[in-house]
Amino acid sequence: MLYSWDPEACIVRLSTTADRIKVKHLQRDPRAALHVQGGDVWSFAVAEGVAEASEITTVPGDAVGRELLAMIPTAAKPADEDAFLEQVAAELRIVIRLRVERLYGTALDINGQG
Repeated sequence: MLYSWDPEACIVRLSTTADRIKVKHLQRDPRAALHVQGGDVWSFAVAEGVAEASEITTVPGDAVGRELLAMIPTAAKPADEDAFLEQVAAELRIVIRLRVERLYGTALDINGQG
């Protein structure tokens, strides 16, 4: 699952499709946690908070599609952004925004010093 962390806003953004059961669960109860495994069996990070689902991207280049594109690290940006935007619209992708209220674990990157 593609996700990105915005430390200034304390939001984790996750890319998924609108038909996933996790979306239905979050619409019923928006409390959520994201567990990320670190480089070994002992390291991990957990982000807990309240999640919201975006609208479905349906038109290539709409706001949600652009948000999905912005989640991709610069080094991995697609060569053809228009094709990417068409693909995420065809897949009916959304962004889950997890507003982090609690962050803990052994693999946290604090101020880039992780």
